[in-house]
Amino acid sequence: MRTPEEYIEDLKKMKPNVYMEGKRVSRDHHLLMYGIRVIAKTFELAMDPKYKDLLVTKSHITGQEINRFTHIAQSPEDLLKKQEMIRKLCHITGGCIQRCMGCDAINALSVVTYEVDKAYGTDYHKNFLKYLEYFQKNDLTAAAAQTDVKGDRSLRPHQQPDPDLYVRIVKKTDEGIIVRGAKNHITMAAYADEIIVLPTRAMTEKDKDYAVAFAIPADTEGVKLITRVAYPRPRKELHCPAEVYGVGDSFVVFDDVFVPWERVFLCGEWPYAGVLAHHFANFHRHSYTGCKPAVTDIILGASVLVSEYNGIRDKPHVRSRLVELVCVGELVYAAGIASAVTSTKHPSGTQIPNVIYTNVGRRHAGVHIYREYEILTELAGGLPATLPYEDEFINPETKPYLEKYIKRKEGIPAENIHRCFRFLSDTLCSALTGVSQVAGVHGGGSPIMEEIIIAASYNFGEKKKIAEYLAGIRSSLD
Repeated sequence: MRTPEEYIEDLKKMKPNVYMEGKRVSRDHHLLMYGIRVIAKTFELAMDPKYKDLLVTKSHITGQEINRFTHIAQSPEDLLKKQEMIRKLCHITGGCIQRCMGCDAINALSVVTYEVDKAYGTDYHKNFLKYLEYFQKNDLTAAAAQTDVKGDRSLRPHQQPDPDLYVRIVKKTDEGIIVRGAKNHITMAAYADEIIVLPTRAMTEKDKDYAVAFAIPADTEGVKLITRVAYPRPRKELHCPAEVYGVGDSFVVFDDVFVPWERVFLCGEWPYAGVLAHHFANFHRHSYTGCKPAVTDIILGASVLVSEYNGIRDKPHVRSRLVELVCVGELVYAAGIASAVTSTKHPSGTQIPNVIYTNVGRRHAGVHIYREYEILTELAGGLPATLPYEDEFINPETKPYLEKYIKRKEGIPAENIHRCFRFLSDTLCSALTGVSQVAGVHGGGSPIMEEIIIAASYNFGEKKKIAEYLAGIRSSLD
């Protein structure tokens, strides 16, 4: 397994194809470091005996110890460990751990390449297992590039006026395929080793050129990563763990990119495009039942802290708001537990989370995200939005006034109150918060997508039988 230092050094060796601030930059750019530090934690903590049980497991194909982020789930226990790991790591970095994207992509591919080979006699699964062994051996990170830019949402891929608005195969050769198009909202693409491309939706036969899945190094010729980074406001004296972490998202452009056949996992088998999109969403929504409760934990902790500092912790309305937050976070986590415990073993050997519970959990999180921030805003008051600059707490002329008038409950030092509200300002009012809120709705699939999956997958007929039996319409529940 790699160390954080080895991961960062490997990034520096990659060809510069990241674009930020109007120019092409290398991967040691200071803004990329906010996201790089998040991923580096997944390497660092794997070396820590305290976290080894969470982050280290054994490969089912080699028997060697590997980072759990490169693992294919083989049991309900594997799914539970992944969920627990993600929640804990998100506490440490203050938000999205990001590396689950690649983990969920390889799990989905392990299932669908097996099914495609059975249906078409292809060699995708064999190629995938070779790739997986390489991925695990080198402890790689991957950005999962699924969401196409899509153009006119009312039109299918083949109907778009510009055929490149979904990633597509433009040419096949004896050596591989050439692809063109773009994916959007792709977290960590600028600091990943690999990019794993998956279909974004179900396809028809006329869309078969868009039914493509593959993996390539993130600096492959023709790949352009047009990136923006969100991060907390820099600190001058009141440094804290949360200030060093952020997230980078990219438009990933494929400008006639060559992919060798051994790295192609779907190529025109259009009935399986939707199947692969579905499985990735299912695995990723299970991961979300780990990360979203962690975000709720942070909001809840901040709510408790500011309530105590404001002297209102014991008020009935505060208790009600705190319990509301507990219910959101723990119900989402419970859905993840349920999806793992009731998961199924696929013939490929991969353990698949229960699709109903993953989608119920993800939807519950998505529809409550703004309510959670509303509760914290209500309990914190307006100061997070109007807090003076840190410089004014440093300036000898203004510091005494601010320390005097920021005081809250007796016995709490002014510096602690300042640190609390500085953290609340970042949590509620920063650019990173805006990104996190939108991601809380749309990341891993918008609530409407979960509703579609639930409506298509849930056995409503069984529930109707119960009503019919109780109403005397049918004689038994059999």
